[in-house]
Amino acid sequence: MTTAVPNTSFDFDLKDMLPRLRIYALSLTRNSDRADDLVQQTALKALAGRASFRPGSNFGGWIFRIQRNEFISELRRNRPTVPLDSPMAWAVHEPPRQEHGLALRELVGALRRLSRDGRQALLQSQIAGCSHREIAGRTGVSVGTVKSRISRGRAALTRLLDMPIRSATPARRRAHPILQTAHA
Repeated sequence: MTTAVPNTSFDFDLKDMLPRLRIYALSLTRNSDRADDLVQQTALKALAGRASFRPGSNFGGWIFRIQRNEFISELRRNRPTVPLDSPMAWAVHEPPRQEHGLALRELVGALRRLSRDGRQALLQSQIAGCSHREIAGRTGVSVGTVKSRISRGRAALTRLLDMPIRSATPARRRAHPILQTAHA
């Protein structure tokens, strides 16, 4: 009957590797106590799995792989979870933003289809915040022409974007807020 001789080389290699394991554990956890726990778990896993280590192979690579895997397993075990049907699950999520990008792309495409004069008058009025009088002075046309260009531009955008015209008051109909003007 043969008795199993303990692998003293394994024990010495493990003991020599402990300071390096702690340094690596500190780099992973950024916490001294958690690093100590990780080194302890790594040593326990290595001792439990010492039969799987092939003498003559890279002991450092083997033990560091155990430590990395143990760290990842700990992260997975401690990952915060929230039931999907809880109010907290809905409070954490961010609403999708794809629709805003699509709407903006559609608006830019519709603006490009307007006449140059109508587009400039509409953008100066709505984006730059210029009054009708300021736009008329810049373009050298009458205030009535500017009002007409803005009105036709809004109507064309409403048609191109297939938007319903909303009524703010019975006397004055308004389109989408981006198409409204506050400047007279």
